Amino acid sequence: MNMVILVLALVIVIFGFVVFFGAPFLPTKRQQIESALDLLNLKKGQTLLELGCGDGRVMLVAAKRGIKVVGYELNPVLALIARIRTWHYRQSTKIIWGNFWQAAWPKTDGIFVFLLDKYMQKLDKKIVQHANNSTVKLASFAFKIPSKKPTKTYNGVYLYEYK
Repeated sequence: MNMVILVLALVIVIFGFVVFFGAPFLPTKRQQIESALDLLNLKKGQTLLELGCGDGRVMLVAAKRGIKVVGYELNPVLALIARIRTWHYRQSTKIIWGNFWQAAWPKTDGIFVFLLDKYMQKLDKKIVQHANNSTVKLASFAFKIPSKKPTKTYNGVYLYEYK
């Protein structure tokens, strides 16, 4: 009985502490995944960066489209699940267990996030630094960047372009 309580407490801590860095795990629905990827309009071989990849569902759909995907996930349980889910596409997917705020992001053509409102301005600044005179598109599900007007909106997904 004590072991069960300990395991439950550990799971609650692991899933809870990520809120201090981004958003709690809430799976993105298939319709929004498809909408985000359609808005980003990435071609085969281009790279998508998913910030907070959760269980890997967005990565999996993108990989099936021929898109290379790098996903960051702070929760070690979800990072492991994402790795297992995308194993068949391991040549074009990479899961990084870590904090994307502190990481040096790889060169990317598009970014997908499902963050919280309070982090969107910080994300905007990080993308501006990362883009560094290259074109990068951001698809954000549910939350807008307060200081920017989206290029397009579809099914609750906001598209932003950085040049």
